[in-house]
Amino acid sequence: MATILLVEDAYDLAKMITSELETQGYHVLHKCDGASAVQTHTVEQPDLVILDWMLPELDGLEVLRRIRQTSSTPVLMLTARNQETDRVVGLELGADDYLTKPFSMRELIARVRAILRRVQVIQQILQADQNETGVPLTYDRLHLNPDSHLVTIDSVPIELSPIEFALLHLFIRSPGRAFSRTYLLDTIWGETYVGGDRSVDNTILRLRKKLGTMGKNIETVWGIGYKFRPERY
Repeated sequence: MATILLVEDAYDLAKMITSELETQGYHVLHKCDGASAVQTHTVEQPDLVILDWMLPELDGLEVLRRIRQTSSTPVLMLTARNQETDRVVGLELGADDYLTKPFSMRELIARVRAILRRVQVIQQILQADQNETGVPLTYDRLHLNPDSHLVTIDSVPIELSPIEFALLHLFIRSPGRAFSRTYLLDTIWGETYVGGDRSVDNTILRLRKKLGTMGKNIETVWGIGYKFRPERY
């Protein structure tokens, strides 16, 4: 049973949403203001937050900012604002989706299901990628041994940081697969990631340099992230 934190100060609407979600089998925690919502999120770690934009004490955007400082919990924002700039601001701060009031309960449930389904798939992929095997991998002149944390090119050791090693290991295990920056941050950096920085790009630059001519095999996928080219240059 997924736990949903509903943050909505309009009592009648909150009661209606809670009833509908519970009918669909979800466990609902309801808070009426931003401050208690942040505290509840920290303690309960819900699977999804449905967050109203206009709230007393802390507005929805500030609640979203505070959640994103420590967590990637999916957030569906509810807003009476219909301006494109407002929606863009929410999405750029880390909202996963939004609904403009008034909305139907049917659409709300559909979006909740879609978000939770997407999160479940991502978690399964993350788990598979994080379950590293100790099997040595070889690509052309490059050899990587997870157990000894050793990378060599033409039998010459290459000094890599733990993050650089993990990135290269992930790339070589899935040649040709495009990884988004967000996915790499979730998979490799985990809780050490600070939102808004350029950790991935800077690390890729260093990794390419250390790999010499083989660094060209780490290709930029414009608008997405990076992939490891499976063929030789």
